[in-house]
Amino acid sequence: MNIFKRLLLVLLIAFTISCSKSASGSDDEATSTTVDKKANLLAAGDSANDILSTDNFDKILIEIGYVTGFKPTTSAMTQFTDYLRQHTFKEDIEIIYNELPSPAEDELTLKEISDLETKNRTAFNTGSTLAIYIYFADSPAEGDDLEDGLVTLGAVFQNTSMIIHEVTVRKLAARSFSISDADVETTTLNHEFGHLFGLVNLGTDMVNDHQSESENSDGEMAGDNHCNQNGCLMRSELQFGGPVSGKSHQATSKELYEDGIKSACTLSGNTVLGLLQQKSAKGSAATVELDPECILDIRANGGR
Repeated sequence: MNIFKRLLLVLLIAFTISCSKSASGSDDEATSTTVDKKANLLAAGDSANDILSTDNFDKILIEIGYVTGFKPTTSAMTQFTDYLRQHTFKEDIEIIYNELPSPAEDELTLKEISDLETKNRTAFNTGSTLAIYIYFADSPAEGDDLEDGLVTLGAVFQNTSMIIHEVTVRKLAARSFSISDADVETTTLNHEFGHLFGLVNLGTDMVNDHQSESENSDGEMAGDNHCNQNGCLMRSELQFGGPVSGKSHQATSKELYEDGIKSACTLSGNTVLGLLQQKSAKGSAATVELDPECILDIRANGGR
């Protein structure tokens, strides 16, 4: 009987050790699969070559996080992926959609948008896949003034992060009979992604100097990471406030919106709508393209 008890005790000890090792192995496995997010948290334009070329990544995975009821149009997403294939060597482009509850905010700052991304983003660089996150919000930007046309459609604030204020896109498009939601969405997406391409002089060097200048916070003229070529998608007039807005109101609104997080670009709704209406009135398709100088820069940094 004593021998039986001893044998049972030995078996119990062996089983306990085995379970302990198994649990330890599971912990090690969980640790080894922790996602490294650092490569997706750099400055806007820092991943320009990785986006444009296939040297390090041959696939782009785009995660669309959208508030219920504010999913982007199929037409805009088709034109957006066509734009990416036109200017990058990425043939494999996948889009995944992640429906999200409303944050229930009257307005959003970039700090709040960044916090929402931290909470909800699931796609990050893995292997040869480069991940982009675009959030379509049901709230306008902090400091917007829709009556005066001083509204922000979108912004980029990291190398793989973008915000589209979809609620503002729709309100703006509704002001015109000739411009659709998809038209405004496409222009906003393509312009902001132009900055992720590194345009203008934001991670992709200029072959020829075509960067526009505007007055900075110190009252001095300085490069503003936009293009000075007429009709270009990256024209400076498309950035925050546009040339017709009051400078003091513009500066205050932008400061409220950024809330400590520097934006590479905040896209003005009033000027985008005006540009699209001009093209539509001329009988042209309501799309805005990159000019030859921007395309030259892209090609020199690994793009098409």
